[in-house]
Amino acid sequence: MVELPQVLVLRPVLLLKMFEKQFQSKFSFLKAWESPMPTTLFLKTHAQSVKAILCTAGTPITSDVLSHLPAVQLVVTENTGVDHIDLQECWRLKISVTNAATVFCEDVADMGVGMLLAVLRRICSDDRFLRGGLWPNSGDIPLGSKLGGKRVGIVGLGSIGSKVGKRLEAFGCNISYTSRKKKSETPYLFYPTVHELASNCNVLILCCSLTDQTRHMINKEVMAALGKEGIIINIGRGPIIDEKELVKCLLEGQIAGAGLDVFENEPYVPKELFGLENVVLSPHRAAFTEEAILNAFQLAVANLEAFFSGKPLLSPVINE
Repeated sequence: MVELPQVLVLRPVLLLKMFEKQFQSKFSFLKAWESPMPTTLFLKTHAQSVKAILCTAGTPITSDVLSHLPAVQLVVTENTGVDHIDLQECWRLKISVTNAATVFCEDVADMGVGMLLAVLRRICSDDRFLRGGLWPNSGDIPLGSKLGGKRVGIVGLGSIGSKVGKRLEAFGCNISYTSRKKKSETPYLFYPTVHELASNCNVLILCCSLTDQTRHMINKEVMAALGKEGIIINIGRGPIIDEKELVKCLLEGQIAGAGLDVFENEPYVPKELFGLENVVLSPHRAAFTEEAILNAFQLAVANLEAFFSGKPLLSPVINE
């Protein structure tokens, strides 16, 4: 019998759960969470045999974890974001990292636009109004707002942000953006800071990754600049927003509404948001469609197969 390549999994991974049979026909998985051994001892036990790790956003791959695994040469994450991986330590140790690349971009962009429509047109609150039996007894339903003509600012004009922009063009929105660098290939108006962007927009859609620079980027001052008619949509990462300030601004009417797919301390969501009719919530599901998950599985398999056969990786995270 041919011995299958070993892959370490520290905590449950969605792709492995959904495609376990297909995965296990190609790889042998060391599931740390199923072992009675403490994690550190488990890692030391397999220190010399583990060359690849499969992980998810809920599994921090820290310098401490890597210090117990001297043979590791590859970290594969099922996500697009890599803020859960200590990239600098990986680069230092010459460990390659792959992610889901653009697999989820279309679906996340769809969700961003969908959440914006839901907030503006009061789709979720009107649904609750109808289901609650209020329609026969009350015709006093607040009006929604039109999407066309809105001044939309995209924070992070990467793969997702550019797709959000394309979709909003069809609605007749006026689009501007801020990003690490000005994009010469786009017609959208560029603002060098998020504060300037917010000052000139009705809507902010957050599409950037989470870094030390973007953590709490959307703070009290930015929300004040966006103003009382402003709406924030977050399809990036929860900690990009100062969540306490966001809740306060929403409760006090300092901004008009929000659509949130991600939160600062997932899976915990501020309870104050639950009763707000101008807020649309989603449990970090923007990327998760059947089609995208299948594509992510195929990409993860392809990266692992390429690694174990000495071929180029398909979606390496580049050290910039």
